[in-house]
Amino acid sequence: MSSTDGTSRPPAGPTPGFLVWRLSMKWRVAVDRALAPLGLTHAQYSLLGSLMDLQQDGTRPSQRRLADHTGLEPLYVSKLARALETAGLLERTPDPADTRAVQLSLTEQGRALTSRAVVLVQQLMDRLLEPLGGLGGTDTGAFARDLTALLDVPLHAPSTNEE
Repeated sequence: MSSTDGTSRPPAGPTPGFLVWRLSMKWRVAVDRALAPLGLTHAQYSLLGSLMDLQQDGTRPSQRRLADHTGLEPLYVSKLARALETAGLLERTPDPADTRAVQLSLTEQGRALTSRAVVLVQQLMDRLLEPLGGLGGTDTGAFARDLTALLDVPLHAPSTNEE
């Protein structure tokens, strides 16, 4: 849409950024509520669920790898991991290849709780994605591809100025 002076103006209504933010907040609250009976928060679930996913091939990912995978800040992952270790849900061990790194793994209790949480969150997501056909819907697949494309855009474009 162009204004009378020829400059481009965004369309009326909420911007895509605002809608993504609102949706993420709505879903975060929904996941927090669904997981409350298990004693987990959305952030804890994100860490535990991602750890379970990354451990499927038998590796023990580092806190840094888990931070990269979840999109959480490394310092926050460290804080969450310490709390989850205290709760008996995961183990933190020194990385034999890098003395500065810590590897994470789920305990038996952590695997059991995370498995229960995954089922609850999948049921919730199926309900929240109902307008797109649920978790297995064709529109949900397209939505996931669009979100992935947006997540793949770097935060900072490489500089073309050589100084």
